Amino acid sequence: MKSAVKRNWNWGSCMSISRRTFLTGSAGMVAGAASLGFPSIIKSAYAQSDAIRVGVPTGITGNWSALGAQIQRTCRLFEKITNAKGGISGRPIQFIYEDTQGDPAACVRKTTELVEKRGVSLITGIISSGESLAVMPRLGEWNALYLASIAGVGSLTSTHFVPNAFRTCTSGPMRARTIAEWLAKSPKRKFFTIAQDYAWGKNSLATFEKLITDLKKETVGNVLTPLGTKDYSSYISRIREARPDVLYVAMSGDDATAFLKQAGQYRLSDRMQIVTEVLDLLNTKPLGNAGIGLHGISQYNYAYDTPANVEFVRAFRAEYNDIPDTWDGEAWQCLEFLAHGIRVAKSSDASAVRAALEGAEIDSVKGRVKMRACDHQAEQPVFVARLDKDPNVPYPTAKIIATYQSDAVIPGCRKDI
Repeated sequence: MKSAVKRNWNWGSCMSISRRTFLTGSAGMVAGAASLGFPSIIKSAYAQSDAIRVGVPTGITGNWSALGAQIQRTCRLFEKITNAKGGISGRPIQFIYEDTQGDPAACVRKTTELVEKRGVSLITGIISSGESLAVMPRLGEWNALYLASIAGVGSLTSTHFVPNAFRTCTSGPMRARTIAEWLAKSPKRKFFTIAQDYAWGKNSLATFEKLITDLKKETVGNVLTPLGTKDYSSYISRIREARPDVLYVAMSGDDATAFLKQAGQYRLSDRMQIVTEVLDLLNTKPLGNAGIGLHGISQYNYAYDTPANVEFVRAFRAEYNDIPDTWDGEAWQCLEFLAHGIRVAKSSDASAVRAALEGAEIDSVKGRVKMRACDHQAEQPVFVARLDKDPNVPYPTAKIIATYQSDAVIPGCRKDI
């Protein structure tokens, strides 16, 4: 049901009441509507505020909480800096958080509440690919726009493509193709793949193994591990028995941290090269100097020398006394895209922002990044890095050793591989 209340309230037509009085009255109307079960009325009432409301259904608790913490702190920093500069086109931005606990069904439920009860039509911060794929079919009916800053599954911009979803980060296939390109001339021939047992992990495992086969190299084993696994000893035994030259790891969050720590305890790196699709501080800090020499994809790198990144790192360190990690940088790039779309559209309406984002180019923390119109995948460089000592911080960080431009590793439009 469409609301009879206009989304863009004309304050000039309300000369007889103050803005504060109106907002106080609106709060009462919202509470009353909630008690009567009228979500469309609630949505309209919230939409009358000047603020650009962005819904962030993310992992506040559960297996993805560490990633969710990065999303939240970056959103808070973006909100603080943006609003201090006068907002976006004169309007303040406001982030509204909900805890999905990493569960796809909960993510749909929480996102529904954000849209129907909180007046949100712009969404970001969803962590897992499974959650993203669960929410995306509902975007059209909600007239909501979703910008993915983490989800890596290839199908998000291919077989599961929907017009109201964009991916601002690299995809799993982009990262797998980059690693395969980097290893193409290596004398190492035998590979083992370990991945988390959900959409992104399965996609990355299948993609990487196909690419390795195309290079006339051999896959000697693979394993998918349940989300939330604590003990990886049996999997490590299988890896050791297979005797690979290279172990490819497609894991993230707490699972990746636990696996890499246990791999270190079993000294796997003495027997094989370990390459991870996600080389971030979240997973490598707990390793300390024992992690030095680990290779992988640095999706975002705090040391990358672009004007936008230098400014972001400066602001982040001033706020949090630390350097930004992978998902901080990816979230920042996502929010820069969102702000660009709102400015160009001169509106926060989902349809208008969508049109503004198709083909958009921004100067990002990764340099010049373009949103491909045909499938809503952002074209951007991908970095291969090696964990090494860093004089700027008391722990090893990812040092870029090779950069692959987007056209070398991005799949064709709406293609997985």
